[in-house]
Amino acid sequence: MRLWPIPFAALAAALLASAALAGPPQELGKAEGRCRPDETGPALLVTAIGLKDRAGDLKLEVYPANDKDFLQDDKILIAQGKTFRRVEEPVPSSGTPTLCVRVPGPGTYAVSLLHDRDANHKFNLSGDGVGFSGNHKLSWSKPKAAASSVVAGAGLTRVPIVLNYRQGLLSFAPMDKRDARR
Repeated sequence: MRLWPIPFAALAAALLASAALAGPPQELGKAEGRCRPDETGPALLVTAIGLKDRAGDLKLEVYPANDKDFLQDDKILIAQGKTFRRVEEPVPSSGTPTLCVRVPGPGTYAVSLLHDRDANHKFNLSGDGVGFSGNHKLSWSKPKAAASSVVAGAGLTRVPIVLNYRQGLLSFAPMDKRDARR
């Protein structure tokens, strides 16, 4: 007897592919994505809203804004010369977490944010949180790039992302239902 609808496999596979599945953290996309003091140019300033707790790491990733490349394996994107950026930081002990990531230029990008609560560089469906720019309601299928995209300007573009965690057996939702309205 199948407990989850078939689309569950698509969401889980996409999230697992985007998270490093084993070993040390992946370095691909980090140097290109790192923001530096007093540096000008296009970047996303992402605010993580609705953390479940202060454990672990936050992993922010930027992809091309199309369904084929969104949540694609980082090695494949980089080998094909496509946009991929990653920033990983420990969850701060207080305050609202904000991460900065450089983008290649003004344009549209799909963005994901993972709360890796045990900092093991693996996506844990039952414990970790995930959110996307656009803050659309999550289902068990892979999110569409268009719904998970943001338009970056020539300078700093602010992006709030609401984190969603598994609630019960079959749903993802923000910890605080008021955050769902963002």
